[in-house]
Amino acid sequence: MDWGTDLWDQNDHIDKHTQAGLDLVERYIKFVKERSEIEQSYAKQLRSLTKKYTKRTSKEEQECKFSNHAAFQDILNEMNDYAGQRELVAENIMTSICVELTKFLQEIKQERKTHLSDVKKAQQTLESSFKHLESTKKRFAKEWAEAEKATQQAEKTENDLNATRLDVEKAKHYAHSRTHVAEESRSDYAAQLQKYNKEQNFHYYTDVPQIFNKLQDMDERRIRRLAEGYCQFSNIEKKVLPIITKCLEGITAAGTRIDAKQDSILFIEQHKSGFERPADVDFEDYSQGIKASSSESSLNAPKVKAKLWIFSKRQKPVESEDFSHLPPEQRKKKLQAKIEESTKELQKAQDSSEALEKMKSVYATNPGLGDPSSLEPSISETAQKIGKLKGELVKYETWLSEAMGGEDSPIPDTNQHTVNTEEFPDPPEPPALSLYTDFSEFDEVYGQYTVLYAFDGKDEGTVAISPGEKLSAVEEDQGDGWMRVLKANGEEGYIPSSYVQPL
Repeated sequence: MDWGTDLWDQNDHIDKHTQAGLDLVERYIKFVKERSEIEQSYAKQLRSLTKKYTKRTSKEEQECKFSNHAAFQDILNEMNDYAGQRELVAENIMTSICVELTKFLQEIKQERKTHLSDVKKAQQTLESSFKHLESTKKRFAKEWAEAEKATQQAEKTENDLNATRLDVEKAKHYAHSRTHVAEESRSDYAAQLQKYNKEQNFHYYTDVPQIFNKLQDMDERRIRRLAEGYCQFSNIEKKVLPIITKCLEGITAAGTRIDAKQDSILFIEQHKSGFERPADVDFEDYSQGIKASSSESSLNAPKVKAKLWIFSKRQKPVESEDFSHLPPEQRKKKLQAKIEESTKELQKAQDSSEALEKMKSVYATNPGLGDPSSLEPSISETAQKIGKLKGELVKYETWLSEAMGGEDSPIPDTNQHTVNTEEFPDPPEPPALSLYTDFSEFDEVYGQYTVLYAFDGKDEGTVAISPGEKLSAVEEDQGDGWMRVLKANGEEGYIPSSYVQPL
């Protein structure tokens, strides 16, 4: 079944049906657009909510060491990722459904307009042909009536005894001419009728059915495309479900990671003072010595009852450098943290010193590369810094030893950080990896270099190079005499910057 065969006379209904289909597509586009706006608004509100409750102060960060506080921060992070997926849904339904369907709707509107215009033109052509047929028919009827009238008049004249022969001949001639004209009109009418019937047959059996079938094909394509849009509405949501599921699983995992017992232990470690509990309060017998002599009263001043500090509001103590204002346990923790911090700083300074000495040695061997004396201010400054850090480290270790009360204190072994306590400085070794930022932070290439001297690259983080080799610099010299390069074979690492020269 098709529209051209079964709906050949239902042009108005076809017009209304196709228009209703286009209206449905337009309504669906508006629906999806509003859904996208809702998703965007929802995602925006979720992001604002997570930002509002995310910890930002140092006090809040300290609380995040507890598993229940950290779990809440993990939940906020997961919700922020969840909001990102809602934004992705909003973006995808706009681009994949709204934009594409709007473009399709414009095309199909134009196609429908063209087909309906063709139907209208075909109807106008047929109507024009029918009007011409009617005109020819009326002319034939008129001419035939005139011919019959002229024939009757000729017969009447011929039977009239008073009419002359000339009158009879004249009447016959006129009747004959009218009959001839009527015959011509009859032929024209017959020819026009045949033409109209042919055009009408073409109109109702060929032309209009073809146009209606095209409209049917257009409407079916619209329905199929709309069905795809319906499915996309669901599929776009399904695509983000795995990630959304991971976010929800992350929230569940954050809850299961909470360890109430461990949080209690951590709280104890943070706030344990180390003080002994107060001793029993002595009984003060005021009944004795009521009549004491003035000399005794002057020698023995009356006792003043002191408040128990544990039940009173204590003033905040003045902070001291050795943290003696803190309770014993808290003082130990602070001093241990300071020792670790100073050890790291000392290691960093010694690494920098070694790099400077290496550079100075290279300059001394190859004066053309640079003046060794130009490095003296930096070497001297680094030496002073190392001396200062060593002094601080000894100071904090002494205080920690005092805080431990002569016990074996867990002072960090500074030797494991390669801290050199001998006379400064020895010729430096290549830098340790801890001195540099992770390789993944650098993407830019700063230039091409050619190798002047061989370097074995045996230490961790370095790379071997040979004279004449071409390299790409991915990290410039930061003032420590080292630069990071990328070799043609993909290897990368640190080399002395004085061992190469720019191309």
